[in-house]
Amino acid sequence: MYKSCSKCGKIHPKNYQCNVGRTFTGGDERKLRSQYSWTKKSEEIRERANHLCEVCRDKGIITLNNLEVHHIEKIKDDESRMYDNENLICLCQEHHKQADKGFIDKNYLFELAKKREQGF
Repeated sequence: MYKSCSKCGKIHPKNYQCNVGRTFTGGDERKLRSQYSWTKKSEEIRERANHLCEVCRDKGIITLNNLEVHHIEKIKDDESRMYDNENLICLCQEHHKQADKGFIDKNYLFELAKKREQGF
């Protein structure tokens, strides 16, 4: 049996939970990111990247503002890589959004993180 959804207007199976309009609270990932150890690791990655967006720098652009540290391989997929320097990359907000949506290739991000760790 199907019903019309009051949230999105589409037709769903009767017991389907529509996620339109729901806010993601972060769950266990948010708890891990609120720890002091993550704060220190995040600052370390920013310092190693010279407080620059690594994608912008690769394109010859200098971006110093609104920097965030991105997990290339998501925490929910592999929690053991949360503090792995080659899984972390410093990005501006725009590139972080693009990376989260999959618009920036993971292999490219891994390559940039590896270059940073080798000192290039």
